[in-house]
Parts: sequence; structure tokens; C-alpha cells
Amino acid sequence: MTDSPAEALRLVAVHRRYAPEAPPALDGVDLVVARGEMVALMGPSGCGKSTLLHLAGLIDAPDAGSVFVEGSRTEALGDDARTLLRRERIGFVSQFFNLLPTLTAAENVALPLVLGGRRGADVQQAVVATLEAVGLGALGDRYPHQLSGGQMQRVAIGRAIVHRPALLLADEPTGSLDSATGEAVLAIFRELNAREGQTIVLATHAPEAAAGCSRLVRLRDGRVVSDEQVAR
Repeated sequence: MTDSPAEALRLVAVHRRYAPEAPPALDGVDLVVARGEMVALMGPSGCGKSTLLHLAGLIDAPDAGSVFVEGSRTEALGDDARTLLRRERIGFVSQFFNLLPTLTAAENVALPLVLGGRRGADVQQAVVATLEAVGLGALGDRYPHQLSGGQMQRVAIGRAIVHRPALLLADEPTGSLDSATGEAVLAIFRELNAREGQTIVLATHAPEAAAGCSRLVRLRDGRVVSDEQVAR
């Protein structure tokens, strides 16, 4: 198999089971995501959406099969190389924000850059630009408890994109938000995809979230049951 540089993500015959007696979370999944795509994963609870994102994000590893990120076969990498690839080339947004409460919004956004060894004015410039991009330019000095749910999710998105990842993964990013706030958050994803060409894979139960994507992949019982383009 030739891994094209035009591919941000490829899963090949991926299996994942969390306990011997449990049904498979993923059961032979094949999926290719091209650079610049915005793909929605949909399906009932327990269908494998979150597991797929965790494998794509190198948070977990498959029992069998292969996961490629930008052509790198990740299960062939050592722990340090996997950590470096995840930190530098992948951004992850979850439903529950996962912000550090003792850091300001700006400090939370800066975290991936600091962990990557960047310091000083370079970090400050990137953080300011990122906060502006997610609509929080005036709120960088606030702590998470001083922000609304929608604002906290915007900070989480900023933290996930500040290092310009090749692949942005979002697991039910509007699940904890009201409909109006959720739509505002989805608009950020659509803008990132349209303006920056950001590759995004979004797991969601919300049809309105999927409607803004270029592709819809449906899962059931750990398998891909349909994969179709979406008219936007």
C-alpha cells in the first residue's frame, strides 16, 4: 500500500475490543480522510465513534489493523515517537473542555506550544492570533470558572489548533452546550475548514453538525455502514 501525502488519516482493517467477553468497539474499520476534508462520524451511542477518534488521535492503539497519520504507520512507532506525533500534528477537542482550572484562557491555549519547547514572543503571538480566531481576543486573562460553557469550548478549540495540527479531532464538541452556543462553536469548525483548509473529523449525534461537513460516515456496531458526500 502506498501512503499518499494527500491523506491526513487512514485506518486499515482496524479492530478494538476492550474486554474478551465484550462486543468489539471497532470491527474491521477502513477509513481514509484526505487533507482538507471535514468529516462527520454519526451513529448511536456505543457504535464506535469515540473509539475511532481515540485511535486516530493516538490516545489508544488498535488490537489489530493499522492507523496512519500523514503517512506514518503509528503502531510501528515507539512511545516517544507516538507522543511527539500526537503533540505536534494532532489536535483534540472533547465534550467536557478539559481545561486546567489554575491557568488563564491564554495559558491554556499556550500549553501545547510550551510543552513543545516554544517560549517567549513566539508563543505570545500565536496565542493572541488563536484567541482572536475563536472569538476570545478580549478574554485571554480570564480563568475557566469565569467563562461560559461556550467560551470554555472556544478555549479548548484554541488549544487544539494553536500548533496548527494536520488533523483536528472533535468528540461531541457541542454535547454540553445549548443549541445556539453549539451552532456558534460549529461555525468555528466550518470557518477553520473553509479558510485554513483544516482537516477535521467530528463525532456527533447532531444532524445540524453533520450538515456542515463535506462527508458523513455512519457507524453501527463498530462497523462503517455508509460513507457519503454531503452537499454544502
